[in-house]
Amino acid sequence: MSRFFSDKLRKLVPYTPGEQPKNMEYIKLNTNESPFAPSPKAIEYAEREIELCRLYSDPECTDLVNVACEYFGVEKDEILFTNGSDEILNFAFMAFCDGDHPAYFPDITYGFYTVFADLNNVPYTEIPLKDDFSIDISDYEGLCGVIFIANPNAPTGLALSLSDIESVVRANPNSVVVIDEAYVDFGAESAVPLIKKYDNLLVTQTFSKSRSLAGARLGFGIGCKELICDLNTIKYSTNPYNVNRVTMAAGKGSLEDREYTEENCQRIIATRERTKNKLKELGFEMTDTFANFIFAKHPLICGEELYLKLKEKGILVRHFSKEKLDEYNRITVGTDEQMDALVKALEDILGETK
Repeated sequence: MSRFFSDKLRKLVPYTPGEQPKNMEYIKLNTNESPFAPSPKAIEYAEREIELCRLYSDPECTDLVNVACEYFGVEKDEILFTNGSDEILNFAFMAFCDGDHPAYFPDITYGFYTVFADLNNVPYTEIPLKDDFSIDISDYEGLCGVIFIANPNAPTGLALSLSDIESVVRANPNSVVVIDEAYVDFGAESAVPLIKKYDNLLVTQTFSKSRSLAGARLGFGIGCKELICDLNTIKYSTNPYNVNRVTMAAGKGSLEDREYTEENCQRIIATRERTKNKLKELGFEMTDTFANFIFAKHPLICGEELYLKLKEKGILVRHFSKEKLDEYNRITVGTDEQMDALVKALEDILGETK
């Protein structure tokens, strides 16, 4: 870093994104992207907007908001679109957290929470998961601060029930509860309907996973109008044109093509379950994931070694060096053909190990 870098940020440890290799072709199962193309309607709408990119995008995302309100059953002042769900999460840290309102989240969860907390000079507490990686909701009762829960969680894929989520929200009436639903479309139940009942609930989602728009960068938050007003204050104080024209159009097309998204989600779920069964036959142990990835380990080979051997064979998965996670690898669910190639590579690796 330069000698000009602010002292307040010198200890900041940035988020580490998944590998995006350019030196060779890999079967890429490391960043939880969809194996399927975006909706044809999303592509069609996006192409129409390219020639208009000389003009600023609509800061209110009017057309997209109108479609989203019908899709999610909310009002226009109960939703805010952002540049990926990372931006709405950062807005929440900026808007609701401070020295008197620290952040609370699990010790094993989405890695950006600690980065956002440090970036915004927010004190935080990491609450340990249980030995089976599940969340004990009793740990989240009566907290004086802002609670962030990824549901399903990452990288474990475990999900809380809607009743458990409601228990956390109800137990903290004077604290904002943020439910990060990046993977909710792969088998978990969304907490969006609860925003009509609780004024302290913010639900965030992304178009990166189930809607195949990771490269477009589109996310959103849904909550009561007062919370969304707070977040709009942050948006209009940083970047009013945070969602570009092409992304906005693609998002609208994706929402209008609900059947396409639902079919792809069901295909991914079916492939996930089929692959889990094959991995179990090979001796793997794994969590009961409700996401578009599998979190697995094998008793005969350490996580990092398995990750490296798969990489040698042209298959990328995500390995975490953090304690409690280092024996595991997170494997994105790809196409049936990609997962068959993964299973074959694992059979070969385990054969060599034995």
